[in-house]
Amino acid sequence: MATWNSRGLRGSSLEEFINLTNEKYAQENLALIQKIPTPITPINIDKNTRHITLAYFDQKSTVDYIGAVQGIPVCFDAKECHTDTFPLANIHKHQVTFMEQFEKQGGIAFFLIAFTAREEYYYLRLCVLKKFWNRAESGGRKSFRYEELEPDFFLAVRNSFLIPYLDGIQKDLDARD
Repeated sequence: MATWNSRGLRGSSLEEFINLTNEKYAQENLALIQKIPTPITPINIDKNTRHITLAYFDQKSTVDYIGAVQGIPVCFDAKECHTDTFPLANIHKHQVTFMEQFEKQGGIAFFLIAFTAREEYYYLRLCVLKKFWNRAESGGRKSFRYEELEPDFFLAVRNSFLIPYLDGIQKDLDARD
C-alpha cells in the first residue's frame, strides 16, 4: 500500500491550471471534464489546521481527469517534468492499460506534460507514449527526451485558456484519420 504525505503537492500548479481550463471549457459548452479524486485513508490529521498530513492510498488511481468533449469520451493524466528528460517510471503500467482499454471503447486517452523549466505544455498522444513504453520494455531508454516529441503537439496558450488541450485533441483526431 502506498503512502502519501504533505510533500505531495507537486504538480498542484499544473492541476490548478487544468482545473481552470476545464471550468472555462464547461462555461463555453466545449467540454465537460472532471478531476478524479484519488481515494485515500487518512492516518494523521493536524489538529490545528485539520489537514491530512499522512495517508494511505486505498487503490491504484488510473487517470487524473475524465469526461467528454463534444460527445467524445476523454481521459488524461497530468505530469510535471523539471528537465528535458521525462522518466517513464512516472507513468504506471495500470495507467497505460486503462488508457488502452479506454481507447478500445472509442475514447481518446493522453497525457498532459508540463515542462516546467521551459514553461511549456505538451499533449502526449497515447500511441506516442506506447512507442517510448515499448522501447523501454525492449531494453531501451527508460525515458524520453524533449527533442523526441512531435513539435505540433506543444500547446500554445490562447484565448485565456491556460492549457488549451482541446487543440491537442483536434490534432490527435486529425492524425487518426
